[in-house]
Amino acid sequence: MKLQLALDRLTREQCFELIDETRESVDWIEVGTGVIKEYGMSIIREIKERYPDTILVADMKTCDAGSHEAAQAFEAGADISTVMAFSANRTISDALEAARKHNGRIMIDLLGVTDQQRIQEIVSLGVNLVSLHYGKDMQKDGEMGTNLFDLVNEIPSLELSVAGGLNLESLPAMLKKSPNILIIGSAITKSADSRKAAEKMKGMIQSYEINH
Repeated sequence: MKLQLALDRLTREQCFELIDETRESVDWIEVGTGVIKEYGMSIIREIKERYPDTILVADMKTCDAGSHEAAQAFEAGADISTVMAFSANRTISDALEAARKHNGRIMIDLLGVTDQQRIQEIVSLGVNLVSLHYGKDMQKDGEMGTNLFDLVNEIPSLELSVAGGLNLESLPAMLKKSPNILIIGSAITKSADSRKAAEKMKGMIQSYEINH
């Protein structure tokens, strides 16, 4: 299982500080939607230039203009760009085509999706990477839990990431579901010691994998 660090609601300087502090424990770096809206494609370029060997996820949350927005992210240096599952099928197909042209990947964000049929539809379009996402505002009403996994249990071919307020307390339950990627943001970025927080979480992931 990979640890993806979500950098969101941060300044440019904070982003680079956090990457430097946690890079030994982090597998993928995500440039969050809020950071992209603040700094545009330039911060994606800067991060990729400074850390060329790191898998970089641009959380574009594309819901229209799939080809254009995906190409923007890939040309700036992103390896993966996100598209919302509620987007039109054509938007998703166009984004996937842009990914093929740029040797990148599309991650479909399942935020708000409750119908397994929709997931089957996007898989039929050629999607193989999705994110179970319990949104920031949704977290105000409680923790994510693991029931969202019911949406994808019957589609074992999917590469699965999970995001939604994960922290040291909730991580053990998520590990039992064995997602491919664990997306963690504020539990690391808002920690008094981000390096130690990332090390602990990476250690928990590695320990679980060794023992299971």
